[in-house]
Amino acid sequence: MHPLADRPGWQAVGEISLITRPAWEQALHQLALSDEEACHLELSAITFVDVAGVSALAAAAQGLPEGRRIVLEEPPAALRRVLDMFWPDLPTVEVVA
Repeated sequence: MHPLADRPGWQAVGEISLITRPAWEQALHQLALSDEEACHLELSAITFVDVAGVSALAAAAQGLPEGRRIVLEEPPAALRRVLDMFWPDLPTVEVVA
């Protein structure tokens, strides 16, 4: 995970799986602590995400205070499908292609 230079958030690279989940969850925790209205996750370089990684994202988004959101930039198709399947009406997640 790398901080974004031009907006609040992180860029993730590689896989989100059992091995990398602690770093993923730490980044999500940092997003939740931010005072920013919108925190960005740039995900274009993610090659794999497991269901537990998507679940951690959904849990972090559900715990955001009212008026805050996580903006997913170019998430992998599998992440979008799992979100749509299990959390179809999650108002705190915005997907930007």
